[in-house]
Amino acid sequence: MAINVKDVEHIGSLACIDLDEGQKERFAKQFNSILEYFKELDQLNTEEVEPTYHVIGLNNVFREDVIEESLSQEEALRNAPRSEKGYFKGPRIV
Repeated sequence: MAINVKDVEHIGSLACIDLDEGQKERFAKQFNSILEYFKELDQLNTEEVEPTYHVIGLNNVFREDVIEESLSQEEALRNAPRSEKGYFKGPRIV
């Protein structure tokens, strides 16, 4: 399946991007180049290749849950743009 200028125009309209004629031609060539590369990848024999879920081996990086002293109410509200009666005050939503 080849991508033509009309396809690029459609993709551009979906993305709300205005493209000039030169850009449409260039993107059509680039999209077709990408699709050709995928065709090459489809021809590779991957029967013996184990599925990869992560490129690098990852372990959980969770830290221990340690109880620490928290901020006092006054410290927590110190940099708040607005507070009222000891609480954060947000904008009124109607």
